[in-house]
Order: sequence, then C-alpha cells, then structure tokens
Amino acid sequence: MQDFVFQNRTKIIFGRDKEEVVGQESVIYGKKLLLHYGGGSIKASGLYDRVINSLQEQDIEIIELGGVLPNPRVSLVHEGISLCKEHNIGFILAVGGGSVIDSAKAIAAGAKYDGDVWDFFTGNASVSDSLPIGVVLTIPAAGSETSEGTVITNEDGLYKRAMGHPTLRPQFAILNPVLTYTLPSYQTACGITDMMAHLLERYFTRERNVELTDRLCEATLKTVINNAHTVLEEPTNYDARAEIMWAGTNAHSDLFGTGRIGDWASHDIEHEISGIYDIAHGAGLAIVFPAWMKYVYKHDVNRFVQFANRVWDVEIDLYNPEKTALAGIKKFEQFLHSIGMPITLNEVEIGDEHFDEMAKKATERWPLGNFVKLHENDVRHIFDLAR
Repeated sequence: MQDFVFQNRTKIIFGRDKEEVVGQESVIYGKKLLLHYGGGSIKASGLYDRVINSLQEQDIEIIELGGVLPNPRVSLVHEGISLCKEHNIGFILAVGGGSVIDSAKAIAAGAKYDGDVWDFFTGNASVSDSLPIGVVLTIPAAGSETSEGTVITNEDGLYKRAMGHPTLRPQFAILNPVLTYTLPSYQTACGITDMMAHLLERYFTRERNVELTDRLCEATLKTVINNAHTVLEEPTNYDARAEIMWAGTNAHSDLFGTGRIGDWASHDIEHEISGIYDIAHGAGLAIVFPAWMKYVYKHDVNRFVQFANRVWDVEIDLYNPEKTALAGIKKFEQFLHSIGMPITLNEVEIGDEHFDEMAKKATERWPLGNFVKLHENDVRHIFDLAR
C-alpha cells in the first residue's frame, strides 16, 4: 500500500427535500452568488423555484448563468468568469449534474486567475485558489459533487481535458434521490456506467496489499449492479435511487483510491471520443472500458480473475485463469447492454475516420494510464477493439 494523505471537506446533506436548506448553507459564504445550471429541466420540475425561494429567504443576491451542455464548453466558462469578476461574486451554486458542477469548478478557478482558464487544462498554469462552490445534485453519475476534478471541452480543436485542485472540492453537496425520479432511462444508465468506471479506474491497479479498498470498490460495484435494473424499471423507487446516488458520490470521493495508484486511461481515451462526437460520457465509457480490458488483461490476469469472481460471481478456473478473466469482461459487457448501453462504436455510428487523430491527441502530452502505459499505437488498437 502507498502512503497517502486523504482529506475531503465536502459536507453531504442527504435525503428528501434537503434542497430547501440551500439558502442556509449558501449564506455562510456571502450575500451574493452565481447560480449555475443547465437547461430547462430544473425549472420544469419546480426545483429552480425552490432553490430561488430558499436563497431569497436569506436575502442572497443572485446572478444567474444557465445553458450548461453535456460535455461543458470553455466558452460558457469564460462567460461565467466574466460575470464573477464584474459582479464581485463570492460563491457559486451549481444545480445539476456533473457537467454543471464541472463548469462551476472551472469558473471558480478562473475567477481567481488573471490569465485564460484553459491554461489550467493544458498544464501551463496551476490553480492556487478558487471561489467556494456548493452543489444541489440532480444526476448521480460523475461524482463531481465531492471531487477536486473538472473536465471541460474547448471548442477550438475539440479538446476535452481535465484538471483538479483541492480548493475545487465543493463546500457542500445536497443529495435528494427524489430529484432523480424524472431522469430518462438512458441518462440514468449513463450515470450508472460513469460511477462504475470511476470505481474500475481505481480498482485496476498494480499496487499490492490494498485489500480494504479492493473490497470497498467491489462492494460498491455490487451495490450499483444490484440496484441498476430496479431504478430503470421503477424510477420512483426511493431506496434504489438512494443507493445509486450514494454509490456515485462515494465512487469519486477519492476514499477508494487511497493507498493505490489508479489507471485512468479509459477516461482519457473516452474524452477524445466525446470531445469530437459529443456523445454522453457514460456511453463512451461503456464502449472504451471493455476494449481497454481486452487489451491489457494479460499484464495482470490475477486481478482480472479477482474482478470476475468477486464482482460477477464467475467461478475461478484454476487451470485456465485467462478463461475466468475473459468471462468477467464478458459479464461486464452483458450488464452494460442489459441497461441499454452501447459497447461498440458501431452502435453509436462512429467509424474509424478519426482513430489516428484521437490516438495522437490522447497521448500528445504523455503516455496514458498506470496499470499499463499506453502510447499512441496502443490507443489506436483499443479503438479498433471498440469497433
């Protein structure tokens, strides 16, 4: 096990109607905030009005910026930064899912920086400070509500890049499973895939003697698997929605990555797909992750055997561990298909015309991953396996 320092400051407020305390939680950070959200769904559901009322009860001045898209764009981040500086904003409240929260984080960092916020995503500058952030979560998926990371797409060149800093962890996150009842099935399934991918990025490590976090990852994966079909078939099942929501938050809180070095190649590879084709991040991960597994499993067959046995209940073949490993990957693919996810690029009508470009862009700064270091040619092969 690696040495580590773990600190996650985010206050979790979980349960029915908890969005009604958002004003009390926000006023701690000042009397003026930027309210950041996506499209019209929060207004149609009545959530927008409840949030506004709670904020107004605390006499908080509200500057609004809606319009966040899936795979959030740096152009809107620039707009948000300008608003924060113009109005001397002291706090950002993100109401939505991972895209809204990621956009808010980028704005929070850029508001404290004199240069272009994209510098943080290219490695040309490092975050040293940011505005505080609060979250009302509506889509359990990205785990951005307690993480220090953010992912933004630059329309210039269609680069989708990540960055992170401890100051970007939200101060509080309000999680009400009822707010997820009206999510479309496809969006729910994409969220389930995203949180599973966060667990798998940490799970597939070369670090030994990490039994506790292995078991935490496995237990959370099993919880997601056990509740996935229930939330799809019974959208208003509070208990199943609560399990999924809490699993998604914990999957990316960084607790399960303590003492180990995660991989993260699949996320980086997927960013190239959704950066160009603008598909849902979860759908892209459903395509990339099994292909990555097929490409790298021979480097540590025993870990894939453990994955197959503990997560998917595949009986271990002592005489043919590779057979067990491949059976686990197959079970994963079957599960993804069962919840409506694509597992090949052909299913989402993506051809090979950008494979070379995507492989080059993915590795232009450094090789990807830690489980196995992947170079441009390796990534190209993974795209081929994902067809």
